[in-house]
Amino acid sequence: MASVWIRTRETNKGERRFRVEFRLGGRESRIRYGGTFPTKRLAKLRRDYISAELVHRRVPDLRALPEGRPVATAGEAWLVSRIDAAETTKTRHRVELKRINALVGTRPVDELQPTEVAEFVVGLHEQGYSRGTVRKTLQTLAMVLDHERVSPNPARDRSIKLPREEREEISPPSAEHVEAVYRRLPERHHLALLFLDWSGARVSAIDQTLVGDYDEPRRRVRLRAATTKTKKALWIDLPPALADAIESTLPHRRFRDHEARLFADSGADALRTAIAKACKAEGVPLWSPHDLRHRRISLLHLRGVPWARIGEFVGQRSLSVTADTYTHVLADEREIDYEALLA
Repeated sequence: MASVWIRTRETNKGERRFRVEFRLGGRESRIRYGGTFPTKRLAKLRRDYISAELVHRRVPDLRALPEGRPVATAGEAWLVSRIDAAETTKTRHRVELKRINALVGTRPVDELQPTEVAEFVVGLHEQGYSRGTVRKTLQTLAMVLDHERVSPNPARDRSIKLPREEREEISPPSAEHVEAVYRRLPERHHLALLFLDWSGARVSAIDQTLVGDYDEPRRRVRLRAATTKTKKALWIDLPPALADAIESTLPHRRFRDHEARLFADSGADALRTAIAKACKAEGVPLWSPHDLRHRRISLLHLRGVPWARIGEFVGQRSLSVTADTYTHVLADEREIDYEALLA
């Protein structure tokens, strides 16, 4: 026998939602979705409409009713609301929303089912996206539906599984390979490369570190909070040879522009491209500026530095992740001779 009912659900934030469900037949027929509402009054109106249709032996046509806005429109509204996110984070979300819109962008948010989200995940996997990319895209879809107050959120359903992926072993470059690439690089990238190797900083530090961040009396560089995962600024003490080289590029203290970039002749994107070209030219395994961070953390670990100190030095937020990731052996544990390279 056909039936319709209202199920009360509670969101993670303690808010109540009212979900209308119905069957076209007896218990053997599948449960159909009739809509989710923030108030019981609205849910009763939808229940009464479906009940009337069932009494007249008609399949309720919910497409004729006002529906929730499409996922694509909801995604745009959610992105505008993210005033708490950095611009780099918003850029990543825009890319993820394009993937979402390509597969489920036209679906009304209140009709999206866990099975559709599972198919969406499979679709991303078949397009060749990595597990990490699929996971972040799914998280973005979940946040869009949370913003639309969809409950239960189909993107958070436990039946949805991420693709299996073997963890790639990190292989930092050896001192020999770094030195070979250094000699092949244009001179404007030399200081940026050595600074990343010594500090273990993220490559974005090359663009964001200013002349005013250099403490000449103590010969150290301040990494701004925006370049660290802990969102806390930290100081990097430089070896004498590297400090001398940086100071030689700066004008007299009286004439310095403290808002100018410290590595003005280099840049994150240009350095990344130059390293890739140099690796190919030298015939060494390809590595990126971020691999210098892996190299520095590995060297600190091999010297017996506690993980807490390592995390403090490189601005790592999760010490357990740091320990699990970097307990491997470098092919070459030798430090680079900065003085010889800069001579």
